[in-house]
Formats: sequence, structure tokens, C-alpha cells
Amino acid sequence: MAIREQFISADRFLDLVDAPEYQDRVLELVEGVIIEMPKPKRIHGVVVAELTFRLTAYVKENDLGEVTAGDPGFVLERNEYGRDTVRGLDIAFVSKSKDLGPPDFTWYELGPDLAVEVISPSNKADDIHFKVTQLLEAGTRLIWLVYPKRRTVVAHTAEGAKTLRQDDTLSGGDVLPGFKLRVSKIFPG
Repeated sequence: MAIREQFISADRFLDLVDAPEYQDRVLELVEGVIIEMPKPKRIHGVVVAELTFRLTAYVKENDLGEVTAGDPGFVLERNEYGRDTVRGLDIAFVSKSKDLGPPDFTWYELGPDLAVEVISPSNKADDIHFKVTQLLEAGTRLIWLVYPKRRTVVAHTAEGAKTLRQDDTLSGGDVLPGFKLRVSKIFPG
């Protein structure tokens, strides 16, 4: 007799991550399977803080929406077979045009307009590529993959990807019109 494979739904995942045994762990739900992520290192935190500060200041000054940090869950897919996907993002921007209402204790039920991931040495290229694909399929319009070790940013859109080096300017494009930041300003030192 075959044993049926069991998957976790986004709703069940929300219940699980609140349980005491999961509270100090970084988890994502990928196609119904819980994946544990390594704890971020110091450089990761510094880069996330710098970029969050700059994005939040710009978004608030221009009343564009909300910026999140700290890996809140974004439901990128609800699958009829229970193979839901809930991804945490280092930083995200959601336009006020999406009319989310006040923050509550649930997941975001959409792909953000901008997703930012700070890449650590433990991240695998296949996993990163899959996450980018899922984000784009969920409607995310701009993704920045920030590589502290190489001091570069790879900007992804539905049209393709572009690598930006330290002397280049990171642009918000049509997602954050007018936002510009020299890549070198993201990194310490």
C-alpha cells in the first residue's frame, strides 16, 4: 500500500510557526514543504538595515505604500492540492494602490511590488533562481538580489536581469519612481 505524501497549507503553516518549537527558527513554505533557512550573519543584518532605512524614508516621504523587513510571509501560491508557498523576504515594498488596510497578524496574500533578498554564502543558486521565478509569477515587478561579498546587486524584472556594480546606480524604475541609490552606499566600509 502506498503512503500518500502530506503537504502543509499556508493556513496550517501560520499555526505551526507560532508554536514554541518554531519561534526561534527561520522557516519558509515551498510548495507545501517546510524549509528551514540558516540564521542571517552580521553583514546580512547591516545591509538589510541600511537598505530598509533608505527605502522606508523614500516611501514615507512620497506616500507610496509600506516597506517591510524581517522576513514577513508572502503567500505566493495557494495550490488546490495543499502545495502552498509562503516566502519570507528580507525587505519588500507593497504599493498603497493595493489597499492592504492596517497591518495585522496574517500573511500578505500577494507578491510584493519590490522584493529584496540579501544573498548569503549558504544560499544555493538553484534555490535563489526558483524564488525569483515564484516571485515574478506572483506579480512581483522588481527583485533586487544583493550580494555583499561581491558588492553587487542583480535587478530582476519580467524582461530579464541586470548586474549592477559599486559605481552603478540602483533604480526603483516604475515600481519606485525617482528612487536612486549608488550601489556602494548599500554596503559598509
